[in-house]
Amino acid sequence: MRRAFNQTKNCQLASDVLIADHFFARLKGLMFTKNLPAGRGLVIKPCTQIHMFWMNYALDVVFVDSNGVVVGLVERIAPGKISPMFRKATSCIELPEGTISDTRTTLGDRIEVN
Repeated sequence: MRRAFNQTKNCQLASDVLIADHFFARLKGLMFTKNLPAGRGLVIKPCTQIHMFWMNYALDVVFVDSNGVVVGLVERIAPGKISPMFRKATSCIELPEGTISDTRTTLGDRIEVN
């Protein structure tokens, strides 16, 4: 089991993280799921932008560069929406809505997934 940890704030973003790092896993992502329970997340890599088509709930999304530094944040992105593109991002972490504010994650924080 992998976790996402904000080293800058010394707090956990998710204790159970799945990795989507090949075409079909990235394409599917969390589409058609009913919810994303607290403590869970999905890392999509490579990724500079996400869409929320065929989603049933909002998400928080943290975009990070190759060093794990946060280069973009999208809070409570709703079903049917498209996120901004973060050109410096190499991956994103999809999290339950409210995670960004609950953990006080900000641009420049360093996130580790292990």
